[in-house]
Amino acid sequence: MKQQAVAIRPGWVIEFKGKAWTVLKAVHIKPGKGGAFMQVEMKSVEEGTKTNERFRSEDTIEKLMVEVKDAQFLYEDATGLTFMENETFEQFVMPSDILGDSRPFLTDGMEVHIDFIDGKPVSVELPLQVVCEVVETEPVIKGQTVSSSYKPAILDNGVRTTVPPFVGTGDKIVVSTADASYVERAK
Repeated sequence: MKQQAVAIRPGWVIEFKGKAWTVLKAVHIKPGKGGAFMQVEMKSVEEGTKTNERFRSEDTIEKLMVEVKDAQFLYEDATGLTFMENETFEQFVMPSDILGDSRPFLTDGMEVHIDFIDGKPVSVELPLQVVCEVVETEPVIKGQTVSSSYKPAILDNGVRTTVPPFVGTGDKIVVSTADASYVERAK
């Protein structure tokens, strides 16, 4: 299925140079001069090699038709990440690096979508947003309002991000799994 390059998301399986590739990271970049583009880190489904490619915003890519199954993450060990398919309760293992930089957001019991090609699991798609707790950040300054300045923070899964000034240690926030960016305070 043809898709605009700007729509590429981590977890997709796309065709590039005649091969199937799993998207590990996709960043939309708008330089000051020239056209916008997508910087995409991909891993070959067959060979396991990685590559970085740039796609112009107006480019189209072929998103491969895959069988999507819901699964639950069970645990990680030396062999990789173990998942259980929700319908058949079959367990299968995938490589630990399949999620790239999004790996810290995968938690025990999390429901995910797994893409299968010819019965073989090839990619994991996490929920778009997850709730995390801020374990370390600068203290809240009384009377400080929302502004465009953000401060660094460390989340309970070890990920570093930036948060608005009013967010303090112990607060729960919603974070995007694609780029670890702050979305909003958790309700």
